Amino acid sequence: MVAPFRLKTALSDDDLRVHACMSREGLSELGETTLTLLSERKDIRAAELLGKPATLTMALRADAPRHLGGYVTRFALSGFEGKYSVYQMTLRPWLWLLTRTADCRIFQEMAVPDIVKAVFDDHPVARHEFRLQRPYRTWTYCVQYRETDFNFVARLLENEGIYWYFTHDEGGHTLILTDSASAHDAAPGCESLPFYGAAGNTPPALEFVDAWTAQESLKPGKIVITDFDFERPSTSLQTKQDRARDYDLSDGEIFDYPGGYLQTGDGGQYAEDRLDEIQTAYARVEGDTNAQGVATGHLLTLTRHPRDDQNAGYLITGTSIQLRQAASESASGESGLRCRFSAIPADQQFRPERRTPKPMAPGPQTAIVTGPSGEEIFTDRYGRVKVQFHWDRRGQRNETSSCWIRVSQPWAGKGWGGVSIPRIGQEVVVDFVEGDPDQPLITGRVYNAESMPPYGLPAGAVVSGIKSKTHKGAGYNELSMDDTAGKEKITIHGQYDMGTTVEHDQTSTIHNNRTDQVDVDDSETVGNNQTQSVGVNQSLTVGSNQDISVGANRSKSIGANETLTVGANQVESVAATRTLTVGAADTQSFGSTQTVTVSLMKAETIGAVYALTVGAAMNHAVGAALMQEVGAAKVVAVGGLSSETVGASKSVTAGSTMSHQSGKNMSQKTGASYAADAADKMSFKSGNNYLVDSGAKVGVQAKDEIVLKCGSAELILKSNGDITLKGKEITVQGSGKVNIKAGGDLNLKGGPNIKQNS
Repeated sequence: MVAPFRLKTALSDDDLRVHACMSREGLSELGETTLTLLSERKDIRAAELLGKPATLTMALRADAPRHLGGYVTRFALSGFEGKYSVYQMTLRPWLWLLTRTADCRIFQEMAVPDIVKAVFDDHPVARHEFRLQRPYRTWTYCVQYRETDFNFVARLLENEGIYWYFTHDEGGHTLILTDSASAHDAAPGCESLPFYGAAGNTPPALEFVDAWTAQESLKPGKIVITDFDFERPSTSLQTKQDRARDYDLSDGEIFDYPGGYLQTGDGGQYAEDRLDEIQTAYARVEGDTNAQGVATGHLLTLTRHPRDDQNAGYLITGTSIQLRQAASESASGESGLRCRFSAIPADQQFRPERRTPKPMAPGPQTAIVTGPSGEEIFTDRYGRVKVQFHWDRRGQRNETSSCWIRVSQPWAGKGWGGVSIPRIGQEVVVDFVEGDPDQPLITGRVYNAESMPPYGLPAGAVVSGIKSKTHKGAGYNELSMDDTAGKEKITIHGQYDMGTTVEHDQTSTIHNNRTDQVDVDDSETVGNNQTQSVGVNQSLTVGSNQDISVGANRSKSIGANETLTVGANQVESVAATRTLTVGAADTQSFGSTQTVTVSLMKAETIGAVYALTVGAAMNHAVGAALMQEVGAAKVVAVGGLSSETVGASKSVTAGSTMSHQSGKNMSQKTGASYAADAADKMSFKSGNNYLVDSGAKVGVQAKDEIVLKCGSAELILKSNGDITLKGKEITVQGSGKVNIKAGGDLNLKGGPNIKQNS
């Protein structure tokens, strides 16, 4: 008689005989099969079996054998039974082997099914089949962080609501991944089982269910989840799903954050999956059977139950099989199998429990900023950068090494704040939002042996500040503070331009010296008034030209002396009136020529003495009138000749005495008439001869009398007509006639004689 339970391994079929077995499987559970084996060989080594496939065949029903496959993960010699050595063997599915591999790995722009397939592709033993009914979102960034391949795959599938189980055949076992109740079918040869409450009432060859427990549990009826998208910070991402049952208090609410999504459509799917997960076990049954075909992941219909609502279709969610057979075909004892199973109504959607923990990054770590070859700065509109983590073996240290990672800045406001973009090659400090490796956040920057501080340490420990580097160049900008005692200093360096804008007032106080050096041009624009106060001296040196333009008035006040030295020419132009007030003396010295041009009138007012000294010639040319007004005395001293030419009339008016004096000769000449008019007395005096010469007539006229006197000789003419001629000797001689005519008497009186015609 062929044994109903047989094990196929890498050894000969006769080397190991199944004596007992306990096998456990469940939806989204690894499960295991533990076998007690007998062998006449005492020398079987574990190395002959470990890591090799094995398949258990159960053939209580020859028409529908059942297989359980796996890989030998444990083999032990546990004792002896008669002539047999007793061995213990543990079989586990190939997926369990992924618990023995761990990695740190980054996946970008992939959906979960694609990520899972990529992991499976690294394992040659993997046999799997996707039976998915719905699409899945693309994950921008997904990290396997210090966890086994199994842990990584399991938690991703749980998060997406994908569950799995194994199918078995003679060639091995296959992992089935599904997300819908419609993907399940009945196990071959075990589509339905009748219920018999007592085994004694059943035909001996019949497969049946002899224990049945149906239960329902109070579960929450509402799920609310939300998340945050920094690209839409004001948009609510909250979503909810509710499914109240027909019993009291079935509307309990579960709220969770973060939901792990950025689109509300994805959030709605996650909320529905979470509700399915919670209510998966809302209604569940447990049963015992002797059927070998009851298998996890398959459908089973129950019949013949006294309660009609139990006679329905169910999805098997877990099985626990125990079997035993005699040590040999000739040994006494029956071979038997018992299966305890759990199930849910076939129309109730199963979702896996999210029990696989996501690894946490317990603290910050560092990474190197990366980007395209040849670039120094690589960022996006949000100031995010990409990095190469030290644990990433597959990263290429380029623009694909990570997702875009946000950078914490000193300030971050709406159009204001602080910005400092980490540059390629810098080592940055990376933390993780809620410890989630999928949500890195750069919180700082650190120096290393390849990127040393800008100020040599420890000698420069007193210096703090900011020093940048010219993009693709050797220059830099800098703001630094040197706190050396007695030499404290702030340094600002701009490699090219520097701009400062103050919207209102600016006050700068310097308690000692200040030096400004501008190597090229300096331009200063003041929109309104400017006041500059210098407590002591001010020195201004202009190497070439200086232009000062004043749009309106200009006032200059000097408390003491002012010295103006012009090395070459000086030109001063006044568009309108110019007033020069000198409180005391004014001295002007010209090494050569001075030219003063007045387009219209020029007036000079001197409160006291006015002295004009000309070392050589002096020429005054007045295009129109010239008027000089002196409040007191005016003295003109000419060392040599003095010449005055008046093109038209000339008038000289003296308020009091007027005197003309010449050291030698003096002449006055007019081109036409000459008139002299005195309001009072007029006198002419000559130290020598006095000559009145007229080319025509000479007239002398007086209102009262005219007196001509020379020594004792005298001629008096009175206004009444009297004429008196006095002299010692008087001679009247005419070259022609001499007429003496009197209107009255004519008296002639002489000494002793009067001569006639003598």
